[in-house]
Formats: sequence, C-alpha cells, structure tokens
Amino acid sequence: MFLTSVAYAMGQPPAAGAEGPGGGLMSFLPLVLMFVIFYFLLIRPQQKKQKEAREMLKNLKRGDRIMTGGGIYGRIESLTDELVNVEIASGVVITVNRNFVSGLADMKPAADKGEKKNDKKAVKAEEKKEDKQAETK
Repeated sequence: MFLTSVAYAMGQPPAAGAEGPGGGLMSFLPLVLMFVIFYFLLIRPQQKKQKEAREMLKNLKRGDRIMTGGGIYGRIESLTDELVNVEIASGVVITVNRNFVSGLADMKPAADKGEKKNDKKAVKAEEKKEDKQAETK
C-alpha cells in the first residue's frame, strides 16, 4: 500500500523535448554564474597580483631595498638574470634567487617612529605650558 502511493507520487517521467523552453540551458546557468563569480573574485585578482610581482622582479636595480621570502631585509649590491646579491649588514653579502625576493622594503629606522611619538608628546607639553602661562596672566 505504501509502495503504490510512492510510485504514484513519483509520476511519469516527462516526454523527450517536453522540458519547456530553455530547459537544458537553464540547468547550466547556475554553473556558469558560479564560474563568473569565481573568475572575478578569485582568478582575476590573483593574475593581477602575479603580473605586478613579475614587473617588480623585472624592474629590480642596484641599491633597491628588498625583503626576501625568508624575511631578510637588505640592499641589492648586484644582480643577474637569476641571482641577487643582497647586503644584509655592513660587509655581509648573501646571494638569493631572484624569485625569492618578496618585495621592495620600506626600511625606515625605528627611531623615526619613536621621534614622532615624542614630538606629539612635546607638542602637548608645550600647549599645556602655554595654557598655564595664559591662566596666570
């Protein structure tokens, strides 16, 4: 009894060509839409980033400050098509494969950051002194 009701619920399969207009195409639409979304959100930005990295590696020159893939900062002493000689300390030069250069480094001394904070504190202290002097007059 139960099996017969299930069989009726399943119904007859549709006849060939009776899917309606665009039935086959509409079933592929979600897949196409997902591919388009993946392309614009994942594939295209990654290709753009790879292109920028290739350009950066191609435009390296002597004296550039770089960071290697291992996190070593240094200045380029000389370079060839595949190798880069990087000075990481005074008189210490290492040879690195050009592909292991992660990017150009912004090597500002830590003292500059501290001076900026001290400058802000000095300005605030001067403002307080001026306010006190103005109050006493």
